[in-house]
Amino acid sequence: MEFIDFKRIVNALSIGKQLPDAVYLHRTAFDHMPPNLAALTVKIASALKIPDEQWNIAKFGKRDFRITFLNYPDFDTYAYPVLHECFTVDLSKLSMRKADYSNSDNPPILHRKETFIATSHPLWASFKEVTDEGEVAGLFENTRSIGFKRNWEKLIREKGLSLDAAGRLTESTSAAPKKSSLGGSISEIEIQRHKTAIDRNKLSQPMQILARHEYLSGDYSVLDYGCGKGDDLRELEAHGIDACGWDPVHHPEGNLINSDIVNLGFVLNVIEDKNERDETLRNAWSLAEKILVASVMIAGDSVVSQFTPYRDGVLTSRNTFQKYYSQGEFRDYIGRTLDESPIAVGQGIFLVFKDKIEEQNFLLERQHVRRDWLQRTERLPRIESFAPKQRKDFLEKNPELFMHFWETCLELGRVPANDEFELSDQVRIIAGSHTKAFEAIRNKNESGLFDEASSKRREDLLVYFALSLFSKRKPRTQLPISLIRDIKAFFESPEKAYDEARAALFQVGKNEVIAKACVNAYQKLNHGELIEGHSYIFHKDLLGELPPELRIYIGCATQLYGDISEFHLIKAHMTSGKVSLMRYKNWEKEIPNLVERVKIKLREQDIDFFEYGELFEPPPLPNKSLFTNNEKLVSFPWTRPK
Repeated sequence: MEFIDFKRIVNALSIGKQLPDAVYLHRTAFDHMPPNLAALTVKIASALKIPDEQWNIAKFGKRDFRITFLNYPDFDTYAYPVLHECFTVDLSKLSMRKADYSNSDNPPILHRKETFIATSHPLWASFKEVTDEGEVAGLFENTRSIGFKRNWEKLIREKGLSLDAAGRLTESTSAAPKKSSLGGSISEIEIQRHKTAIDRNKLSQPMQILARHEYLSGDYSVLDYGCGKGDDLRELEAHGIDACGWDPVHHPEGNLINSDIVNLGFVLNVIEDKNERDETLRNAWSLAEKILVASVMIAGDSVVSQFTPYRDGVLTSRNTFQKYYSQGEFRDYIGRTLDESPIAVGQGIFLVFKDKIEEQNFLLERQHVRRDWLQRTERLPRIESFAPKQRKDFLEKNPELFMHFWETCLELGRVPANDEFELSDQVRIIAGSHTKAFEAIRNKNESGLFDEASSKRREDLLVYFALSLFSKRKPRTQLPISLIRDIKAFFESPEKAYDEARAALFQVGKNEVIAKACVNAYQKLNHGELIEGHSYIFHKDLLGELPPELRIYIGCATQLYGDISEFHLIKAHMTSGKVSLMRYKNWEKEIPNLVERVKIKLREQDIDFFEYGELFEPPPLPNKSLFTNNEKLVSFPWTRPK
């Protein structure tokens, strides 16, 4: 069955529980739907070896080519059964994902059971009676908040009711808790979590950061845990990304299923119960196959003091809860709760890698500067200048192939392995081996350029190892194959690499070393503003051209903050252990205005944030020409290469 036929049939179904994006149907009602859809469903379950006893409800997507097989073992016997497991099958990608709720303390709850079956079903009348009881008790007034067990049972207690052994409503022996407005006792306030979701007209900051690092390329499945009104989810699905979402208020029918990437975006900061907050973080982490993205609101005392204190956060005027963190506090909270080392990628935004090889690749890429070796290569004598006839022949006949190969050698700072150059087969057929091709090109007279490229790549790796030590990451026994090759080429062994990095990191703690590195960078680059004995300000695109001591110093600071791609200038303070980041509005203008400044305090492990525009006049930058006068000003790649 093609998707267009599937979509037409599903949207035409007149039986089953109808939701905006799906139809749910119990297996006993399959006789009442088109035979081809019923046959397709049973055939898929059989092909994927999903036993009959492990599903009794099918969910058909109205907007996508998906069928989810859900298992509610107590469907017939319990008034409001819980979901034990589900299997989501993506027919467009021929993939399946399983979610297991059998051991969950807060599994999804099923309501209105009569809508899943045909009216001729012998239990239809009793199921309808259960629903009518709930209607009379007012349990379905806000259906968006009752999709999971914890909220469902809380609502029942608030109504002065309880559930018997069969899940039917009975009068509770204890009084329902008293409700109050903001004017009542603080302990009586009911937090309005549903008011915290906001409308977006573009991807949220965490999603934008994932996109910048090529994690939204379509190669990774994404779960938006606490998706709010689903704006991110719709954008991802529109671009063909395997994405799903769940929200206890706005999307309770969504599935919490294991995914490559789980986004927990601005969820933790609106949960007033600390134990629930911890559990939410752990649940999100358990669902992440490769990466968890966690983000919260960051604010200082000046913001927090404007609100009413409540538990470990504040109450807003809309009766919502906010737990404002500092950057360091949130980093420590994630690390303590998950026993992992989170990586800052933005203000209040951290990545936690479950896939440790991917983590190392991510951190390596951060320090790998993509330099424009092609421009340097094109200035050199042409390949025709080779003397030996044999070499001249194969280089002359295949100039584009070997120029591309040479660029890869310069980029890596070493001869690439066969699997590191996509046209390796052609090179080896023509030249015999990568090494022979490399020697033939290098013998021209480009050894100085290659030596420079090799030296720069070694610096990149030294910075990577030093920053790994600074963040106290444990050396891994399993390393990416590319890193193993780099270590062998530049350091001989991991032990020697870490020894050299440890010595470099120790030097960075000395004021005189940083001061000297600032002066050397200023003189070498003929760029920026040097304030003698105080600081050096430069354009962020030249970060990769700085001496390694200064790169490590600034790298230690940006590890606390995260992605600096949106900033323009960096200020390295020589003696105070601080690094400042400056972002300007309309940088392309002759005199741009400062709109954001971030001061990272290494010694205190803290960050100060300053914004300009409303309360404070944005300062102009009259000497912008100092920061645009260098031919090496090319885009520094904070994003991962495609």
